[in-house]
Amino acid sequence: KIEYEYLLREIVADPEANSEQLETAYGKNCLCPGNAGEKVYDFSVGTPDFVPEKASMEALLEAAHDPAKFKYAIADIPELTEAVIGWYKRRYGVDLEADEITSVNGSQEGLAHIGLTLFNPDDVCLVPAPCYPIFEIGPFLSGAHIEYYHLKEENNYELDLDSIPEDIAYKAKAILVSYPANPVSAAVRPEFYPKLIAWAKKYNVIVIHDNAYSEMTFDGYEGTSFLAFEGAKEVGVEFNSLSKAYNLTGARISFCIGNKQIISEFKKLRSQIDYGVFLPVQYAAVAALNSPMDNIIKNREEYRRRREVLSKEFGEAGWPVKLSTGSMFMWTRIPEKYKSSNDFVMDLMEKTGVIVTPGSAFGEDGEGYARLALTHSVEEIKEAAKAIKESGIFSK
Repeated sequence: KIEYEYLLREIVADPEANSEQLETAYGKNCLCPGNAGEKVYDFSVGTPDFVPEKASMEALLEAAHDPAKFKYAIADIPELTEAVIGWYKRRYGVDLEADEITSVNGSQEGLAHIGLTLFNPDDVCLVPAPCYPIFEIGPFLSGAHIEYYHLKEENNYELDLDSIPEDIAYKAKAILVSYPANPVSAAVRPEFYPKLIAWAKKYNVIVIHDNAYSEMTFDGYEGTSFLAFEGAKEVGVEFNSLSKAYNLTGARISFCIGNKQIISEFKKLRSQIDYGVFLPVQYAAVAALNSPMDNIIKNREEYRRRREVLSKEFGEAGWPVKLSTGSMFMWTRIPEKYKSSNDFVMDLMEKTGVIVTPGSAFGEDGEGYARLALTHSVEEIKEAAKAIKESGIFSK
């Protein structure tokens, strides 16, 4: 499966790319914006454009001046574990113990490796469709057999547990769930989680919940933790990231939290493949987790503004974009005249300079859709909409 968002960035990042290189990557007649000086609007990759907490940057710099902080980390520093415990209590009302927490080098790394702890060859893992690629690639690399449950637009992309065939449910070793969801940009109501936990207990299935976007919910949806509901620790674990909430994407620090036995076995595995998160990054994370949540609230409001402006402005330019209820993305249908989401994305890029991710990058169920990251200011969103309107791409 091609990761279009990375390929597109490579092209845009290389204005010297010649026509032969472009034709090899994208076929003939590909006129890449940027090569002739046109402005590019990259809505493809979910890297926040907000700055990290000042206290976090200062803590990292201070730690980096200490030569001792460049040694193997081996384990999480006690201050980090205490900061996670305190944050989960304040934010979600969840009580945690130290042996229910381990850091990982970003949720993507954690999701790539946790399957090595859980799966024997041909164990069944249930994965959403469409989904962020690591959700299926991680279990696949662990030798698991992938079964898909399908997220439907008419159901606001909420997992319908009754739609999973009972014979598959009984075979399943684990189920990967993520809300607010990437790429479909949907949140769920809190009452979803008790149903998920009850289902997992009934069929003896481990729940792996990715909670990277809990601080980005809109229209009355409230971000929460899977672990905030009774029985969650009995059936699973949750990944929670500082990448999006605290704008630390490049620092690569997240946490796997929940069931003690799973965490213990995961730590054993990780001790053989890793020496821990770089110590200055751990201190930066401590400062972030112990800081007030003012910036999180401010950034959420800005994401809300951007999604509303993007939906309005792009709609007026000829491309209706559905409002999201969660995450830093928007997920919407492509115009009917296009045979594939890849065709649409390439045409949009060539004619307007606007880059989005084709839904097909997230599996077959994503075909016919596109994902847009809310990583541009309101002013730039309006500029991009103007470029789309002036191109006439939707008027023909």
